[in-house]
Amino acid sequence: MKLVFAGTPETALPALEALLESPRHEVAAVVTRPDARSGRGRKVEASPVARRAEEAGVEVLRPAKARDPEFLDRLREIAPDCCPVVAYGALLPKPALDIPRHGWVNLHFSLLPAWRGAAPVQHAILHGDEVTGAATFQIEEGLDTGPVFGVLTEPIRPDDTSGTLLERLAVAGARLLADTMDGIEAGALDPRPQPADGVSHASKITPEVARVDWAAPALRVDRLIRACTPAPGAWTTFRDERLKLGPVRPAAGAGPLGPGQIRTSKKEVLVGTATHPVALGEVQPQGKRRMSALDWTRGASLTGKDTLV
Repeated sequence: MKLVFAGTPETALPALEALLESPRHEVAAVVTRPDARSGRGRKVEASPVARRAEEAGVEVLRPAKARDPEFLDRLREIAPDCCPVVAYGALLPKPALDIPRHGWVNLHFSLLPAWRGAAPVQHAILHGDEVTGAATFQIEEGLDTGPVFGVLTEPIRPDDTSGTLLERLAVAGARLLADTMDGIEAGALDPRPQPADGVSHASKITPEVARVDWAAPALRVDRLIRACTPAPGAWTTFRDERLKLGPVRPAAGAGPLGPGQIRTSKKEVLVGTATHPVALGEVQPQGKRRMSALDWTRGASLTGKDTLV
């Protein structure tokens, strides 16, 4: 089939690579978000998908909005059979959805109808799911509501962050998306409507949500930090300045500490929660590099009254 691939971040690269390598399909173009400022220097950069497509000699379309007439006209000229999508980052209007004869097929990183929305992997970790997965489905005008072509499952490990889990799902999902394209071409797949039960929504995790509440149980603190790693990044405040936090280790055998109270030893830095303390891993003080919690405490000259808030 002739394909137009839509995606933007690094998460989409394994799927794009699988389709570029497929002997059964031609990636005629990619659709990605416009170039944007990123990194410390805030330089304008092309998306990872755009850069990989250009390396492969594939046309890159960067519409500001997917309803732009110029974009729709070019898509009609290309006349794709299907448009596979991975983390494109923008809504697709009906005029765009109607162009490919097999529609747009999205690779979504959850077991639909669970965790429809922008942050399915983060919410799966945050809510303590033991298993998640990925699904390919036909895009409709509703948010992740279309019929499902195929699924795969993936266990969530106790130390998984959203970054490590998403990396595994992106690789496994790339094969699922390629297989879905093969099945659609062969006429062998009949998408099934999503069940009405089990629907949950995964809204974007904002920096406000990523602030640690030390009055919460240790299990909740651990899940929040892992869900927010690497983005948007969990944080707390120390002496009225923001302190970014890497994953922590529950320390159930440690002595009691009040919420946010800090206790240091030669081996670890403990912080109290509503239940038992947690041991800090890496931290990043405002305006400084990431460092171990022990190195941070040595430079911060802690007093017995210091707390994280």
